Amino acid sequence: MREKSSNIILIGMPGAGKSTVGVLLASKISRNFLDTDLVIQESQGRALQDIVNTEGQAGLRILEEEVLLNLSLQSYVIATGGSAVYSEQGMTHLASDGITLFLDADQATLEARIHNLSMRGLVRQPGQTFSQLFNERLPLYRKYADIIINSTGQTQEAVCAKSIAELRKNNVI
Repeated sequence: MREKSSNIILIGMPGAGKSTVGVLLASKISRNFLDTDLVIQESQGRALQDIVNTEGQAGLRILEEEVLLNLSLQSYVIATGGSAVYSEQGMTHLASDGITLFLDADQATLEARIHNLSMRGLVRQPGQTFSQLFNERLPLYRKYADIIINSTGQTQEAVCAKSIAELRKNNVI
């Protein structure tokens, strides 16, 4: 599907395991790891929730798109923020040298993993429930996914193993 030097991009809802699985995956396949949420926080010198509180969800989405469009990496595992899929330009840029894995977990699993939504830095409309956010984003994750990894009820190690198997099957690693 892609060259073996391609990036591996992880997308999914908050709580899907992008960062944790990304670190494991990068370690097991000897690649560097980058979390775009951490890049945003470092560049702004504050937490995502602080950005949402002061600039709103639109402000965070603008910063996120800038980060995505400015990435120029090779042979990385990249964990995106859950809202990265709102940026068609950003996702197209990532896909230009990468394969996208959607870590797909059901809503109940995600809600069980996320303990404090108000501190998570979620990009959502005021008053929007997690369920509404989940239903809004699901078609976008599927749109950009080259590979879908079902992570419901799976340990992070199992999701990593499934990801490696799929990447090998698609001749990415």
